Amino acid sequence: MITLYGFGTGFGLPEISPFVTKTEVQLKMAGLPYRKERAMPPASPKGQLPFIDDGGEAVADSTFIRAHIERRYGFDFDAGLSLAERAQAWAFERMIEHHVYWGLVGARWVDPVNFAKGPAHFFDGAPEHNREKLREDAQFRVAENYLLSGLGRHGPDDDVDLAVRSLFALSVQLGDKSFLMGNKPCGVDATAFGMLAGILTPFFESALRERAEGFPNLTAYVDRMMDGYYPEFAWTPLRQAA
Repeated sequence: MITLYGFGTGFGLPEISPFVTKTEVQLKMAGLPYRKERAMPPASPKGQLPFIDDGGEAVADSTFIRAHIERRYGFDFDAGLSLAERAQAWAFERMIEHHVYWGLVGARWVDPVNFAKGPAHFFDGAPEHNREKLREDAQFRVAENYLLSGLGRHGPDDDVDLAVRSLFALSVQLGDKSFLMGNKPCGVDATAFGMLAGILTPFFESALRERAEGFPNLTAYVDRMMDGYYPEFAWTPLRQAA
């Protein structure tokens, strides 16, 4: 059986990391049995989560895990899509993971209130004498990466405006469909769901979340995906929370 390593529940979500969520949803899409265990990034071959152990073979990074599933188990996450649609799905996935993601990072890690409420608690188990130093160092490294991403070079309103342009693109692509590429979920839906749920969770207050709530089809999409893939999780539908 496949073992999926992730952070686990937190921040009002069934899984803290949008990338672990992506892999977990894709495992469910493929109908593959798996068990899930908590881990920290240093345990991974690439120093990041998620990673899986599949019969003694460790595979890290959500995109490479997807490729592994497709290759070993013969499951096509984009079955039914044309070549052009597959290309579009890939482009949206890159936009989500390399642009929208950094908007989420800014809201969680750079905002001091949200950092104290959320990521700072990753270090609660560290020795008291250097706990605060570990928190400060981690926040500094993430803020530095946020700057290097390009989004962090802009003011707090401008970076949100840029991220919202990507949310607008997702909203237009989704339209009145059930899923991004049609009425059947495909690989990119796992990516989009993980990131959008991370932005829209009521656990954090942010300008990005407030703006994201202005796309009713995206909030309904998150509710739909949550109900379909995490029916056991105590999630208050966003339409009710609003």
